[in-house]
Amino acid sequence: MAPEPIKGVIFDFHATLVEGRDPGRWIEAAFRRLAEQGNAAPDLSAEQITGLGEHLDQIWEHAHTIAPGSERDLSQERHRDVFHRTVALYPGIKPDLIAALYDVMPDLWVLFADALPVLRELKSRGVRIVVLSNIGLDIRPLLDRVGVSGLLDGVVLSFEEGLVKPDPAIFARALELLAVAGSQTLMVGDSPRDDVGGVSLQIRTLILPRTDGPVHGLGMVLQMVGNDK
Repeated sequence: MAPEPIKGVIFDFHATLVEGRDPGRWIEAAFRRLAEQGNAAPDLSAEQITGLGEHLDQIWEHAHTIAPGSERDLSQERHRDVFHRTVALYPGIKPDLIAALYDVMPDLWVLFADALPVLRELKSRGVRIVVLSNIGLDIRPLLDRVGVSGLLDGVVLSFEEGLVKPDPAIFARALELLAVAGSQTLMVGDSPRDDVGGVSLQIRTLILPRTDGPVHGLGMVLQMVGNDK
């Protein structure tokens, strides 16, 4: 038997629709934030800055050392605290720089080049779309800024729901906003740990590995959805 047509797509947010892991640009933005606040530039050698960049490039992987689950995404306070403690694992980084890194982080997130075209095409095909994210920040202002909000039928954020992926309950919440059965839904994410939690709800799942370029392979979603409305 052929699978049911896909009428709804759930997208993860970070590392699926947006990327922002250029550590050099991130550190430069944090230095500018400190200067705007009247703080002196951190006294770091070129070697330390390079090392910090490498640490930031794997920041959320390192965060599992401190918070093995996704508990950091249950509240804004926990999210900030785990970030601060994770960056502090790299020696010689002072609290004011860590705070600046955290504050500028959302400003550096940008859509993958294929994100907006894929979302627009899905919308034109009558496919409903929800963003589901384990995160301790409200990403709606960013979604507004990059022109995505008007293409969505809902946003589900872990810190607002008190649930984190891969708990099937948060996927069930996304299905409610989609108003689509799990068997007619596709989940698109980057984590084989977090983004597969909807399988028990019959949600098909596409995991896209990390890419270094501006295109993330989201066109695969259109191939899986097809042209059925």
